[in-house]
Amino acid sequence: MRSDRNTSAPLGLKIAAGAGLAFLHLPILLIFLYAFTTEEKSYQFPPPGLTLKWFAVTWNRPDVWEALGLSVRVAAISTAIALVLGTLCAAAVSRTKFFGRETISLLVILPIALPGIITGIALRSAFSFAEIPFSFWTIVLGHATFCVVVVYNNAVARFRRVSGSLIEASMDLGADSFQTFRYIILPNIGTALLAGGMLAFALSFDEVIVTTFTAGQQSTLPIWMLEELVRPRQRPVTNVVAMVVVIVTFLPILGAYYLTRDGDQVAGSGK
Repeated sequence: MRSDRNTSAPLGLKIAAGAGLAFLHLPILLIFLYAFTTEEKSYQFPPPGLTLKWFAVTWNRPDVWEALGLSVRVAAISTAIALVLGTLCAAAVSRTKFFGRETISLLVILPIALPGIITGIALRSAFSFAEIPFSFWTIVLGHATFCVVVVYNNAVARFRRVSGSLIEASMDLGADSFQTFRYIILPNIGTALLAGGMLAFALSFDEVIVTTFTAGQQSTLPIWMLEELVRPRQRPVTNVVAMVVVIVTFLPILGAYYLTRDGDQVAGSGK
C-alpha cells in the first residue's frame, strides 16, 4: 500500500499554492527592488537603473538612526517586561488550580485578540485620564500589553508539557523553589521563553497602530516610514529602511520557529 505522504499533490493544488505564495511575497520583493532604483520620486517598472547610493544616503540620515534607536529600545524593554509578566502568568495558570483561572487566561490574551485601534484608543484614554504625558514609557507600556500575550502563549504551552513529577522529585530531594526553577523548570521552558521573546521583539519593532496613539511627538521606525510615504523626500530611502525592518523582524520569527518546532520533546514527559 502506498503511503499518503508519497502521493503527489494535484496540479491545480500546486498552482493555487504557488499563486498564494506569490500574492504574499511579490510585494516584499518589489520593496527590495525599489531600494536599488535610480528613480527618486516614482515607482517605474522596470526601474530605469540600479544603484547602491541609497544605502549610503540612508546611513547618513540622522532621523533614520533616531527612529531606529527608539524602536530597538522600546522593543527590548517591552520584551523584558513581557518575559517577566508572561512567564509568571503562565506559571500561575498552568501549575495551579483556582477559581476564575480560565477567565484570567482569557483576560491575558484579550489585548492581542482586540483590534489594535481599540487597544490604542483605550491606552490613550487611560493615559489622558491619569494625566500621564506621552513619552518613551507610554510607548513601552502600550507595546507590553500585546508582548505579554506572545510570551504567555509560548510559556503556558510548554509549562503544561513539563512533567509534574520532575518538580515533585526536585522538592523531595531538598531543592528549594529557586533551585527547582533554575535546574528543572528553566531548562525545560527556556527555548519557549526565548521564542516568545523573539516574537515579542519582532511584533514590538514593527508596531504602528498602538504606537500612533501612545507616542506623542516621538517617531519609532514604522511611524517614520509612514510619514515618509505620506511626505516623501527620498522615496528609495524608505524602501532601504523597509528592507532593514523585514530582516530584523524575519530573523527572530525564523529563530522562534526552529526553537519551538520540537517543543513536544520535553524532559520528563512520558516518564
